[in-house]
Amino acid sequence: MFKQKKSSFWKKRAAFCLLASMLLVSACSSGQNQGGQPQYPTRQIEGIVPFGAGGGTDLVARAIATVAEKQLGQSINITNKPGATGAVGTKYVYDKAADGHTLLFSAENPTVYGVLKLSERSFEDFYPAHILGRGLAAITVHENSKYKTMTDLMNDVKANPGDIKMGTTGPGGLSYMVTAMLSQSENAEFNMVPYDGEGPIVTALLGNHIDVSIVSLSKAIENAKGGKVRVLAVVNDAKVEELPDVPAITEELPAMAKYLPWGPFYGVWVKKEAPDHVKQTLEKTFAEASKNADYQALLKNLAIIPMGISGAEAEKFWRDQQSISAWLLQDAGAAKVSPETLNIPRKQ
Repeated sequence: MFKQKKSSFWKKRAAFCLLASMLLVSACSSGQNQGGQPQYPTRQIEGIVPFGAGGGTDLVARAIATVAEKQLGQSINITNKPGATGAVGTKYVYDKAADGHTLLFSAENPTVYGVLKLSERSFEDFYPAHILGRGLAAITVHENSKYKTMTDLMNDVKANPGDIKMGTTGPGGLSYMVTAMLSQSENAEFNMVPYDGEGPIVTALLGNHIDVSIVSLSKAIENAKGGKVRVLAVVNDAKVEELPDVPAITEELPAMAKYLPWGPFYGVWVKKEAPDHVKQTLEKTFAEASKNADYQALLKNLAIIPMGISGAEAEKFWRDQQSISAWLLQDAGAAKVSPETLNIPRKQ
């Protein structure tokens, strides 16, 4: 009787020890994935678009987030926080913990925050998990304009310095930057007329209040198909399939080549201090998500060239873009802080 009780005691004790060991292993491994890395994400991710709803950045962010969240196993809640050319939303993400649960879905604007003195924060503070694609600009005139080619336009600008009206959104904007390229490469002076956005610029062009406009390629295609505008050139070093009869700007103005490729670009950013496993997870997730057919169709519809780069390659890309933009602003007299002061080299 005693031996049976003793045997039973030791069996129960062994079972208890085994259960305790299992619980200990479970406790130690909780919060880790199969590779032994800490689990990520562990809750909903907040995706910040530092611009208003309905714009290019917002559309691209929502499209890619819908695909990426299925792979991450957690939802990505896209929130718009516009203000100060994106600086408000950018600072919001910077002020959050570097744990990867707050992501910045931004366009190229932070590359010039320093020279324009818009914010102390910039892409220097973030890691490029994925640069999704880049957009192009197009130079357009009214359908009934006397200008048939870029040569026609630039000859008139040079003959009448300061008279030809160019619609612009102000320093750092797409139209302003391309106008600065034209002015410096061709030694020409436009009469830059400020507007609050691309929409008002197009309205002014159609109403013959300005002579020429520079808009996103998607907007140019939309209005050209409607028979409202004539597209003189695509601001690129090669033609695009969406407008096969429109020349690349370098065909008539070869001096523009030193600034290209250049244009708006869109990416996903996480704070630079985020752990390596978070960065790696985001890189892998967005690279896979970018293959989605519906997402690719959206990029094509918006005339955005897919890129799909991250890490060191993405950093080199945005720094090259920053160099071009910052020194354009400096040479145009629009920079408030010299790029040299910010250690931004002039791209050769």
